[in-house]
Amino acid sequence: MGILNFFQKRNNFTTENSVLGPTFLKNNVEHIMNSEKVHSHEWRRKLKAKNVGSIFKLKYFGKLHDTYNNLIVGTDFAPSKIYAVDILTNEEILLFDGCKHGYNAMFCDEFTHEQLNNRNADKLYISENESDEFEIIISTYYGIDYEDEFREEADSNGNIELINKEKIDFEDVKRNGFDTLQIWGIDKNGNKINIVSEELA
Repeated sequence: MGILNFFQKRNNFTTENSVLGPTFLKNNVEHIMNSEKVHSHEWRRKLKAKNVGSIFKLKYFGKLHDTYNNLIVGTDFAPSKIYAVDILTNEEILLFDGCKHGYNAMFCDEFTHEQLNNRNADKLYISENESDEFEIIISTYYGIDYEDEFREEADSNGNIELINKEKIDFEDVKRNGFDTLQIWGIDKNGNKINIVSEELA
């Protein structure tokens, strides 16, 4: 059972709800037709490669959760970093970097040079049922009112200064400063596996 069948419901919802998702994924995603209903503050998409490939392996820095063994989490050293790898071309797509993405990483948590640069995403993800190839669904949630909290902090160029002193466009801040991230994999048998579940604010 593929992803379209898995997410099909009696109502033919789509993932189009005008919420703009992460800028770093904008060229590697597509809408999900016949989806479960998307929340008003949620962005949800299916991952695709540039060659329209839709099956991926995952490699990561981090560890698997001690209790929920399918979940990738950070280590005591640093947050996780996760890539999807197209099984046809080996194209790598960055799905999440816990040192850069999400509200806390952008505005609250400071990281050392070692934490930022010594996180090799070299572990192959294998689920509890021993699957290692997946269709990938990503959801990000936007419960933070950036207009209210940060609009007056934008400089004359429309940029906001992050905790690491980098200045980026306010519109990019709103898209990459999500407060929750969910990543699911759908294996070849149609099993839905929760791979990432992070509260980031």
